[in-house]
Amino acid sequence: MQYNFDEIIERVGTESVKYDLREKVFGRSDVIPMWVADMDFRTPDFIRDAVVKRAGGDVYGYTFREDEYYDAVARWITRRHGWKVEREWISYTPGVVSAINMAVLSMTKEGDRVIIQPPVYPPFFHAVKGHNRTLVENPLIETEDGFVMDYELLEEQAKTAKMLILSNPHNPVGRCWSREELERLGDICMRNNVLVFSDEIHCDLVLPGFRHTPFASVRADFEERCITAHAASKTFNIAGLATSSVIIPNGEMRARFEGYVHSLEVDLGNIFGKIATKAAMEKGEEWLEQLLCYLKGNIDYAVEYLRAEMPKVRVHKPQATYMLWLDFSSYNLSNKELNEKMVFGAGVGMNNGIEFGVEGESCLRMNLACPRSVIESALRRIRKAFGE
Repeated sequence: MQYNFDEIIERVGTESVKYDLREKVFGRSDVIPMWVADMDFRTPDFIRDAVVKRAGGDVYGYTFREDEYYDAVARWITRRHGWKVEREWISYTPGVVSAINMAVLSMTKEGDRVIIQPPVYPPFFHAVKGHNRTLVENPLIETEDGFVMDYELLEEQAKTAKMLILSNPHNPVGRCWSREELERLGDICMRNNVLVFSDEIHCDLVLPGFRHTPFASVRADFEERCITAHAASKTFNIAGLATSSVIIPNGEMRARFEGYVHSLEVDLGNIFGKIATKAAMEKGEEWLEQLLCYLKGNIDYAVEYLRAEMPKVRVHKPQATYMLWLDFSSYNLSNKELNEKMVFGAGVGMNNGIEFGVEGESCLRMNLACPRSVIESALRRIRKAFGE
């Protein structure tokens, strides 16, 4: 079956964060929304069919996740990423962000040092500082070829840290970390008894030519000192169904984590989330392969346009995710001036780079998971607004 990713889906009036909060976030309701990391593509038919079938039932009472759900998740990860996941390793949370917070709360105590690698997904900062842990920043290093980790600094920081929150693949810079990079990071963490939380929500959005490596799959000792988060939400556009999987091979750590989840009474989950996830894991590969090809085309188009028409914008082609990290520092604008020019000059709404850390002061994050025609229109507006 051939899927149509060029179709324009009307999302206004659906309580969409991306569309219906534009006035509140940007000060105008007509910006082209290229911010929140969900996709403007139709959720796959096999997922919608499964949800609609269950919605036809007469009672929406308490439910549980049957073995088939966990087996589907485990088989998907083993098949797609080569990591043999056992069913009993998998726990449920309402989302990856909540999983990060519950891991911080269950595995560390107030004052403990937790490492993140900015520019990085804003909830990483909140999960540390919001629970009175000590934030330790290990900024990525930008090179001509893209971003790399600062291992020398990490060697020092790990000596006094309890946890590292890893973005794998990295949001927002789009790095798909190699096995060698992950092993070097993991070796530092293992030598210093630092627990790694690996946020792998974008692992299924690795672009053609690259391959995702689960952090826990690199070495047996990594597996024993790692919590991995996975979800179908970004990949299949079902974030509103609030369902994710947390994989913890270490039984003692898993018991601590699940105890915290149970104490908050958030372990029952969403009746439709489990159905949608199971359908995605069992039937989603053909759709996903077509999606990845389309996303690669969007990214290639945007990067080539920017390099040709707006060469002052620094951009590295991502290896994963559907986001571009755009650096406007050559324009010598303040963060406020940059965002105002983008919103009120170009009429395009993106994520403010400063939210991802001070390294993003002159940057914006652009979401390209939309029909190509939308990207073409947005880039023309941006070029005109910036006088190129």
